[in-house]
Amino acid sequence: MKSLMQTALGADWDKLPAALQAHYRFGTTTDSGHMDIEYPRWMQLCLSALRCLGALVDRRGRQVATVVEKEVIGNRQFWRRTLTYPDGQTRHFNSFWVATGDRQFIEFVNPLLGLQMAPRVEDGRLHYRGVRFVVKLGSWLLPIPEWLILGHTTIVEEALDDCHFAMDFRMTHPLFGQLFRYSGQFEAATEPARATGAETTQGR
Repeated sequence: MKSLMQTALGADWDKLPAALQAHYRFGTTTDSGHMDIEYPRWMQLCLSALRCLGALVDRRGRQVATVVEKEVIGNRQFWRRTLTYPDGQTRHFNSFWVATGDRQFIEFVNPLLGLQMAPRVEDGRLHYRGVRFVVKLGSWLLPIPEWLILGHTTIVEEALDDCHFAMDFRMTHPLFGQLFRYSGQFEAATEPARATGAETTQGR
C-alpha cells in the first residue's frame, strides 16, 4: 500500500533517496537518532503551556537521544516520539497525521489542534511548508493563520546515505523571529515495515 507521503508526493516520490523513502514508507517502523532543541528563554512558559496540549517539546538540549515510532491505524498515521536527555529525563511528543485530499496533510497534536502542511521535493530533499493551523470542531476545520500562533513552519529533510537522514524543523514568526527549532540525524528503519490488521489506506 502507498503511504500518506507517497500519495501526497505523487510521481515526486520516486525522486526521494532511499533513506527518506524508508522513513516514510507504509507500515509500522521505528527510527532512532539524536536531536538538538532550541528556543529563546522567554518562550519557556509558552512552550510549557503548549506541552499540556500535546504540542512540541518544552526543554532545550543538545544531542538528545530520540526514538520515533510510527504505525498506521485506519486512515491515520500515529507518530510517537520519545526524547531522553543525558540526565535520564524524558519528553514525549505524540501526534497523528491525516490526508486532506489535496496533496497535503494535517498533523494533529490532540483531537482538536493541528497544523496543515504541504510537501514537495527539491534536489532530492524533502521540504514541507506550513499552510495554516486548524481547530477541528466536529466535521468543520476552523483555519488559524500561522502568524497568530508560532509563525511559519518549515521542515527540510535530506538523506546522508542509504540508511541515514538529517531533518530541520523551524517555526519563525514575522515579528519575533525564530521561536522554535529542532534538528538532528536519524537512522531510518531498515527492517521491512510491519502492517497491522487495522491498517487500511494511508500513513505518513
